[in-house]
Amino acid sequence: MGNYQKINTLKPEGIESKKAYLIGGGIASLAAAAYLINDGHMNGEKITILEQGNIFGGAMDGIGNPEEGYVARGGREMEEHYECTWDLFSKIPSIEEPHRTVLDEFKELNDIDPNYSNCRVIANRGEKLDFSSLGLEDIHVKQLTKLFLATEDALGKLTVKEFFDASFLETDMWLYWRSMFAFEDWHSVVEMKRYMHRFIHLIPGMTKMDGLLFTKYNQYDSMILPLKKWLELQNVVFENNTKVVDLDIEINLNEKIVKGIHILRNNNNEVIKTTENDLVFVTNGSMTENSTLGNMNTAPVLDRSEGGCWSLWKNIAKKDSSFGRPEVFCSDIDKTKWESYTITAKGTKMKELIEKFAERKIIKNRTVTGGIITIKDSNWLLSVTVNRQPQFKNQPEDTIVLWAYALFPDKKGNFIQKEMSACTGKELLEELLYHFGIDEENMQEYINESIVIPVMMPYITSQFMPRVKGDRPEVVPTGSKNLAFLGQYTEIKNDCVFTVDYSIRSAIIAVYTLLGLKKNPPEIYSSQYDIRVIANAAKTLYSGRPLPAEFIIKKLLSNTSLEGLI
Repeated sequence: MGNYQKINTLKPEGIESKKAYLIGGGIASLAAAAYLINDGHMNGEKITILEQGNIFGGAMDGIGNPEEGYVARGGREMEEHYECTWDLFSKIPSIEEPHRTVLDEFKELNDIDPNYSNCRVIANRGEKLDFSSLGLEDIHVKQLTKLFLATEDALGKLTVKEFFDASFLETDMWLYWRSMFAFEDWHSVVEMKRYMHRFIHLIPGMTKMDGLLFTKYNQYDSMILPLKKWLELQNVVFENNTKVVDLDIEINLNEKIVKGIHILRNNNNEVIKTTENDLVFVTNGSMTENSTLGNMNTAPVLDRSEGGCWSLWKNIAKKDSSFGRPEVFCSDIDKTKWESYTITAKGTKMKELIEKFAERKIIKNRTVTGGIITIKDSNWLLSVTVNRQPQFKNQPEDTIVLWAYALFPDKKGNFIQKEMSACTGKELLEELLYHFGIDEENMQEYINESIVIPVMMPYITSQFMPRVKGDRPEVVPTGSKNLAFLGQYTEIKNDCVFTVDYSIRSAIIAVYTLLGLKKNPPEIYSSQYDIRVIANAAKTLYSGRPLPAEFIIKKLLSNTSLEGLI
């Protein structure tokens, strides 16, 4: 969104008589509430957020204490051009510095402490591998170029494995890619194409993770909590432990109007009556639905039951084809699950071990590992990261928090001869220590200082499943008068899922469309059309080898304003 679009919207006619109901308490709903207030001029008390759980924030979580251990199911990697995210948080006051915004605080910290990795990948029980290039051959660059130029319609439901030569899946680039973004080779190659377009400007820094941005604390404390507190000050109504099970939708020719919201609260069925004048926003689908926790002595149980958000979307989808096809994303849990775990480590043993691999001291509010360290020869394809410390506001100075995850939870470990999904927190820690080069007789010292909480997530990569047009509903379906969809399972042209920005963009589109506001959402950063970005990305893909026709191009550009392009 250029400055010309950063207008103060006019108050929509009749906004005083409207009510808004937001189903789901994740970042998409919280963002939609903020835009209803800021750009839609709606009074906060007219906005109700309905959440089936007991806490708001969705996948952007973080909770715990040093005695029982901290836990976060995951964390989002962010970058400078999350235009919707920074637009939202440029208006939300920081909790620690109320006279400044969350964006002010965030940018200052990342300017002072820019991210980079000293240890991107290890193998052979602690050997740091060379990560200076992407390890691509000419055939792989050609295939990536072909994907970059292909249309989504032509690609259809092709998977990564079906599109690429088998040797590509053995390259360093695929290792870095899949561990950064949690891609599997059975995931949608269309989504990989969108990632290439969306983040091509970051490819030159891919090995060292240059250009990535991280919050001061976990993302609940750093982003969700200040946003929720601001919404509470605007008198937004938060109702937890309230499960929405269905919507009454009147469909006449080309019009779709929500007339009622069926909820289950305190074991009682209720119906919230709505009119065409009211607004209903639904977060359809969830990456973290049915998450289960383990502990040091117990493995998390894989919950295969149909979660509330998925059953809600299925009930809605039955009413009209424009509401999407949820079964595309939630019907194959063995292809959409993985497991993560959070380590709360007291004392000095783990701290010194991490400092050895990160090649930097753990200092307050400074990056540690600079992103994930991936263990290349791990049977689970295990990755671990230590973000800025402390990760939690109540975290003691003698405690660090690590987060790890793996893409193959059904395989046996290299040290622990059990499937990851069957491992206790203690066993997960032992497997990690083994890969860090710690011998079995020395592991107990680390175990004594640690609390490990594993999390199994059945749907965590469901948004990457192969899809075609119509599988995801438009944010505002054709003919909808008062219904919008939010989150990772909506269709937003040219943007890619598994990002905070996608959810917030869906919220902006929903609010602006349903209220008819004369304002455009922030534009998606179109670096794929910048010849300078493409040239730099191409040089990185070729790892220093001459580009095709490089000599001729340099000769043609000699003594011109484009001479330094290649």
